[in-house]
Amino acid sequence: MKPIYIDYLNALDIEALAMSDAEIIGAVEAGLVAQGKGQTVIEPRVHLEPDPSFHGHFNVLRGYVAPLDAAGVKVVGDYVDNYLHGLPSEFGILNLFDPRTGTPRAILDATVITDVRTGAVTAIGAKHLAKKSSKVLGHIGARGTAYWNVRLLDHLFDFDEIRVHSRRPESRDAFAAKLAADLGKPVMAVADWKSCVEGADIVVEASRLPEPQPLLKTEWVKRGALVVPYGTMSAVELSLTEIMQKIVVDDWGQCKGGKFGSLRAHVETGRLSEATLHAELGQIAAGLKAGRQSDGETILFWHRGLSLSDIALGKAMLAKAADKGIGQRLRFA
Repeated sequence: MKPIYIDYLNALDIEALAMSDAEIIGAVEAGLVAQGKGQTVIEPRVHLEPDPSFHGHFNVLRGYVAPLDAAGVKVVGDYVDNYLHGLPSEFGILNLFDPRTGTPRAILDATVITDVRTGAVTAIGAKHLAKKSSKVLGHIGARGTAYWNVRLLDHLFDFDEIRVHSRRPESRDAFAAKLAADLGKPVMAVADWKSCVEGADIVVEASRLPEPQPLLKTEWVKRGALVVPYGTMSAVELSLTEIMQKIVVDDWGQCKGGKFGSLRAHVETGRLSEATLHAELGQIAAGLKAGRQSDGETILFWHRGLSLSDIALGKAMLAKAADKGIGQRLRFA
């Protein structure tokens, strides 16, 4: 057998790549288009919860993207109390394989990949589902994915007003300060959910609740807004889906099952079903179904996170790393 090597990118390597906003969005959207065209295999995520007292769990995401000639498995830990230890809430590893032989090809730190690709899916959803004239963003949550939500959304919309809120004042103030410095514009840290959500053109709910609690009130949502809730635990009212003209998800297969997710109660009570679902985002990105058709439509986009987004962004990072001579090669066999 000839030698087998694995390409390895650690967190420092990925930082050195300095992927641009356009590169990130382009890579992730290519994966979504492949999904929309039926060129992917996505297995619903599975969870490992070692002990409820640890206040965390592992997500295992699996997928195959034919145009990229890659299969991948990502394992990511999601622990809500990690901030108490000075750690990010999520750590992840992405493994890429040859889909024909199963040969390992690459290992990448997926902590940043998870944050970045989540923000990219939020932004791509808004690209197709928000009003082109959207100028006010309300964002709940300040975890890792939140930064990339705001940064990539602002890349597309160049907001006049950005409001952010999270439970801990020190967290939201630091988050607003970092965004303001990086985006070169004011970012307001607001003290409550209503001030953040009311009147916003795009609302993103990425909260870190220990248990479901309807903190985002349906009555605050502006007509014509895009609402993107994706917290692990639901923070929305059951009535939210009743005001929507369109409901879009990233993958219905994984949205309809499992114990976690912001619209879990809506699925269990039949408010969100195959009959009430408008489309998967990949179908819209591929041009097979309509996105927003008028400024008056109020639209909801729920994404759980797709293995194919990790794979697509991981492949793009590996290509740039090869071009720049970044990363390491590890002997496997």
